[in-house]
Amino acid sequence: MPKRGKNYQNSIKEFDREAVYDTHEAIELVQKTAKAKFDETIELSARLGVDPRHADQQVRGAVVLPHGTGNTKRVLVFAKGDKAKEAEAAGADFVGADEYVNKIQNENWFDFDVVVATPDMMSVVGRLGRVLGPKGLMPNPKSGTVTFDVENAVNEIKAGKVEYRVDKTSIVHVVIGKASFGTEKLEENFNTIMDAIVKARPAAAKGRYLRSVVISSTMGPGIKINPQKLMDK
Repeated sequence: MPKRGKNYQNSIKEFDREAVYDTHEAIELVQKTAKAKFDETIELSARLGVDPRHADQQVRGAVVLPHGTGNTKRVLVFAKGDKAKEAEAAGADFVGADEYVNKIQNENWFDFDVVVATPDMMSVVGRLGRVLGPKGLMPNPKSGTVTFDVENAVNEIKAGKVEYRVDKTSIVHVVIGKASFGTEKLEENFNTIMDAIVKARPAAAKGRYLRSVVISSTMGPGIKINPQKLMDK
């Protein structure tokens, strides 16, 4: 068991770790327990009643948070011709084709957070599947990152679009903002992503869908939210 710091030890004294809270109260608590000297990131973790080993129980999508994440994402766009110019005008950080494939393959370059590609470039991007896939960076139509509308894709990412995807342990991890956002903005971001996750429930999922929901700050403890109330909204 790792030894926790003084701030963490003090934080866990401020709430009941076994209790489940309403969303508003949990968000107030997570801000209160974010005691680091930097602006801590707030993350949502939801355990789902799905088996991600089955294709018909995958949960994946993307949504634009009303108040963004507090982080500016670096966007790499694979496009050519007018679409490349469109991506540059929209504010993409890197735009190109084979030169970036070679840079990633030969230089282990990963100075970007999101990859967008036009459909006609996927044969080029496909050569990077083994390196982008494990990092969760492979463009995908479900998340809106394979599209000819590169202007809109880049604008949404820069505005605070986040992708959610269930991992092999049946948990979805998503950033919902910064501790400095305040309760109202964090709650709006939280509700936006949770609504999307609930609506994305696969038809093949049986039994209770939301098993547990926890929010936490970068350095703080996890605070449980009542999952049943989220399903009943």
